[in-house]
Amino acid sequence: MTGSVVAAIDCGTNSTRLLVSEGGRVTLDRLMRITRLGKGVDATGRLEPAAITRTVDVLREYREVMDRFSVERVRMSATSAARDAANRDEFFDAAEAVIGARPELLSGDEEGRLSFLGATADLDPALGPFLICDIGGGSTEFSFGTTSCEAATSIDVGCVRITEKFLHGDPPSAEELSAALSVIEVHLDDVARAIPDGPEAATFVGLAGTVSTAASVELGLATYDRDRIHHFILTKAAVEDVFRTLATEALSDRVFNPGLERERADVILGGLCVLVTIMRRWGLPECLVSESDILDGLAMSIA
Repeated sequence: MTGSVVAAIDCGTNSTRLLVSEGGRVTLDRLMRITRLGKGVDATGRLEPAAITRTVDVLREYREVMDRFSVERVRMSATSAARDAANRDEFFDAAEAVIGARPELLSGDEEGRLSFLGATADLDPALGPFLICDIGGGSTEFSFGTTSCEAATSIDVGCVRITEKFLHGDPPSAEELSAALSVIEVHLDDVARAIPDGPEAATFVGLAGTVSTAASVELGLATYDRDRIHHFILTKAAVEDVFRTLATEALSDRVFNPGLERERADVILGGLCVLVTIMRRWGLPECLVSESDILDGLAMSIA
């Protein structure tokens, strides 16, 4: 190997992910586990003991992977769920004991800037300026720029948070969906103020599980295929179609859609509410799907 081996870990509200790379550019391993660290945080303001245990168990698995690759440096981030939790140090202590590095509590803006770094690393600047959107479990980050991030902001809407607050029916009622869409719309007013040029970006880029799942369902993928999803063009019509289909199905039926992970099926509608509202609000005709994201940004930052 020509570069140092580094690892990036993202402890998100819905999933915990690992990227091991050489020099922050060449992927050696990339893993994702649904851990639902942020389950119930919006209502209680605390991380559940079971959620901490689930996440730390996955970190233990990741430590073994890092040891196999003789990782030299690691950067681990914690985002929305940890920002909202009064007892986040309980999780941070347990995570540090396993990984050997303490999670960094990122602000929403920092999260957006790292997502921009990762998402644009392999994009032609001629396609810019870019509006990057990272739909997470508890929050959604927006960043804007061409060769560097010129503005970033974060709003407290995500697939887990929207599901827990609004989508209680199976399938959700029209009233529940409408309430969710309306609240997201109000949050987008804040984005418009923070990034006024965002809607005029030449390329809208979508990151994270909701967006890649929408692409997987649209493609009808029986198993995850990063090469087919990365830089796939997801049209607004396709997003609306996937949203309509999944929103009218009970969870017991929804899980059988090719491309939809069973563990994500209960919160995918919350994430799709965010994506369709963004595309409707700003009349965005398509979304460039990127599987390079905050993880890649974290790895590049320490390589």
